[in-house]
Amino acid sequence: MKAGADNDVVLTVDPIACRAHGLCADELPEGIALDEWGYPILPGRLLSRKLLRRAKSAAAACPVLALRVSRGGT
Repeated sequence: MKAGADNDVVLTVDPIACRAHGLCADELPEGIALDEWGYPILPGRLLSRKLLRRAKSAAAACPVLALRVSRGGT
């Protein structure tokens, strides 16, 4: 992992729990895209720490809590 990874945010989705509501992408459009069925497509990279608050809002917006936020170093 690159230096400073502790300052980065990792988003993960539980594909079984996700029901494609799309609310996560409304909260964090620069970090979450939706496929043609409304399921989230997460970036293949770490998000910057400055997006932590918005990433947490995106996770909290999920009605089935399928989105998780963690630090890059954990």
